[in-house]
Amino acid sequence: MYVPHFNAMSDEAQLRGLVHEVATGQLVTVGADGFPVATLLPILWEGDTVVAHMARANPHWQQIRDGAPALVVVTGADAYVSPSWYASKAEHGRVVPTWNYSAVELAGRAHVHDDPAWLRTAVDALVHRHEAHRPAPWSSADAPPKYVDGQLRAIVGIEVRVERAQGKAKLSQNRSDADREGVVTGLRAEGTAGGAAVAAAMESAR
Repeated sequence: MYVPHFNAMSDEAQLRGLVHEVATGQLVTVGADGFPVATLLPILWEGDTVVAHMARANPHWQQIRDGAPALVVVTGADAYVSPSWYASKAEHGRVVPTWNYSAVELAGRAHVHDDPAWLRTAVDALVHRHEAHRPAPWSSADAPPKYVDGQLRAIVGIEVRVERAQGKAKLSQNRSDADREGVVTGLRAEGTAGGAAVAAAMESAR
């Protein structure tokens, strides 16, 4: 990931916060033919480990040798930035379009898990992440045991032991305050969820 110093997310809490908020990532590994293979997965990043699972029917996992290098790419909100939003456009016109976004890359070694106990623990942790805040949270104990066992047999677990984490928040940090204000106003006026999220990220990054 190319990260200019003014876009770097150097605080680990920021990295973990974005991963927790997005809660999904593209798992990228290299296939037997030398070409990259990617699958979008729900993930948890706890300690130095990313935990996930994928469908057993997905051939991706069969191409992951134990300890193979892997990259998990987590992408936050993103939005197009029009040069017409910059105050400096009226001053000198030397402006061009760009794209604002936030992303985290977690690089490490991948391991595939087929053990039912490991899978059950991983699935329950992922479910808890998304159900705990609900008034009546669902858990795997709510479903018939034989049904749950069958569902577990239909997946494989994925673990990535993270060796390097880096993040980038490209939020117009290199622009003037007036230009940044113009971008925030323009993004909010677009009326899109992505634009509003990027505008909010820009304001919190001040």
